[in-house]
Amino acid sequence: GIARRRRSASVQGIPPFVACHRTRSTHDRLAKDPRATSKSEMSGVDEVTAATAATSLADAADETTAEQVVTPWDVAGGADGKIDYAKLVNDFGCQVIDEHLIARIEKVTGVKAHPFLRRGMFFAHRELDQIVSAYEKGEKFYLYTGRGPSSESLHLGHLIPFHFTKWLQDAFKVPLVIQLTDDEKFLWKDMSLDAARRLARENAKDIVATGFDPRRTFIFSDVNYMCTPFYVNTLKIAKCVTFNQARGIFGFAGESNIGQIGFPPTQAAPAFPDCFPHLFGTDKKSLRCLIPCAIDQDPYFRMTRDAAPRIGGHKPALVESRFFPALKGESGKMSASDPTSAIYVTDTPKQIKDKVNKYAFSGGRETLEEHRALGGNLETDIPWKWLNFFLDDDDELAKIGKEFSSGAMSSGEIKARLIECLSPMIAEHQRCRALVTDATVDQFFSTAPRDFDSMFGELSGDPPAPPGEGEAVSFQGGENLVARGAPEPA
Repeated sequence: GIARRRRSASVQGIPPFVACHRTRSTHDRLAKDPRATSKSEMSGVDEVTAATAATSLADAADETTAEQVVTPWDVAGGADGKIDYAKLVNDFGCQVIDEHLIARIEKVTGVKAHPFLRRGMFFAHRELDQIVSAYEKGEKFYLYTGRGPSSESLHLGHLIPFHFTKWLQDAFKVPLVIQLTDDEKFLWKDMSLDAARRLARENAKDIVATGFDPRRTFIFSDVNYMCTPFYVNTLKIAKCVTFNQARGIFGFAGESNIGQIGFPPTQAAPAFPDCFPHLFGTDKKSLRCLIPCAIDQDPYFRMTRDAAPRIGGHKPALVESRFFPALKGESGKMSASDPTSAIYVTDTPKQIKDKVNKYAFSGGRETLEEHRALGGNLETDIPWKWLNFFLDDDDELAKIGKEFSSGAMSSGEIKARLIECLSPMIAEHQRCRALVTDATVDQFFSTAPRDFDSMFGELSGDPPAPPGEGEAVSFQGGENLVARGAPEPA
């Protein structure tokens, strides 16, 4: 589901969606089940351009004998513990985001590309170019992302998709829906449904704290929102996918409960706008959808894209990221059971400093003398990799990379710069989080019909009113809750 479950090997974080992929068996699976993807979906990408940034695909050419595996439960690299992103791009048949596409995005939005985009953190896509082309012609679209509420506190890897989605929303001035899969967590985790529902609201507060505006952002939990328009879409999608296909995509086995097997359409449905009549009306083709997600989710949305024309909708477009590395190194994993494996949004400045200094895997040499002579290894140094995510200044980042790799900057110095970068960012998140009340969350969860046009372009109007004191609140959608001025079906 939308949640990111336990990870192993070199990849961490980036919550929203899931997929199952075994790189050596992909083409065999497609040969056995040609409906798993269309021929056009697998049009080749034979090489990765420089625009994806060296840190994204540094090991793309290395061929290993070990099989890298990506499933809803584990992500494991090859023999070296690393993910071969170029192989994923080639096997999935998606496209690399090149400099030309980035320049088009900057031109049409009038905004400098986010560091995640210009540095190749988000590096691959499906039909992002078509979204941009349609936007250039004045056509509208909406964004969809999500989270599986499985922990009290988010770590930095969890926030990355929301930071990037917030930038996309601000740059294109479009609405956003955020799915919280409390049902999925109940089905997969040793967790009560009440606990999953409570965590959904707690996680929503951290999401709201990243700066979203309720005038064009709708957050919903599956348990609360499920309604006729949403359920109709899940049924139509479910009928398009055989069990053999679902087993190939998600790795279902005899031990999987039937709730798990039936869940995927619930995650696919928000890619169609008529799931949200209070936002977008009842026309399934009124809007295209763009989904920011991690590259491992590509097969999942290939399923969604295959179903789209068969249920009368647009294929969702994707913009896909590489993974956020664990604090202890790319072969480790971020785990709530090990608080030293990640930086959490609740960490104090002292905890951040201690974690980075003690646990951040260093690409420095054994001794300072050796480091000065040989320089640091940017391919393994976690402070360097994290600075690529969080340091906005391109010139300073390039300077740090040059100095650390030449030995002029020590491991202690690059860690100190990371601490300087993270501490105020997390402190600001905590300040914003403290301002988010239950009434604030209710505004984001509200299914009060919106004014369709007001959610696009420059914001106008008022956000949904919070409930009055003692007032009963329902966050369930409905057929009769229809946005004002929304397109009607032809």
